[in-house]
Amino acid sequence: MAFSRRGKSSLVLSSVPLQILLYINVVYYVFYFLASLLMIIYKSQVLSYPDSNLALDLGLLFVMAILESARLYLGTKGNLTEEELPLGFSLILSAGNIILSVYFIVWQTYILRADVILNAILLVLCGLEVILELFTIAAFFR
Repeated sequence: MAFSRRGKSSLVLSSVPLQILLYINVVYYVFYFLASLLMIIYKSQVLSYPDSNLALDLGLLFVMAILESARLYLGTKGNLTEEELPLGFSLILSAGNIILSVYFIVWQTYILRADVILNAILLVLCGLEVILELFTIAAFFR
């Protein structure tokens, strides 16, 4: 029995793996932010943390949180609504978050092993999302 549809085709172009990865990143980033904040507080109490560097590290952590929440929102919105523009903005914000994550891995005042592990996981998740976003945008243009 064949059914014919009149009107617009209902071809779904959004990416399920991207959506799953975005959801995982939302959960992970909440953990990352709290762990990084607690580690900065710990380092400021135990180590001789210069006040200007403490303010810089805290400020960059909060800037990263704002960028990450905007990036994840735009990525989710673009994927679910099948629009290229929000996914493109999400890609642009990904570049900023990758730079900030590299800062916390390499240039932070004091770097603990936990910092390296947390930021490496964040970089892997962000890198996978960038790749999937590029493929999803390419699928939208077909």
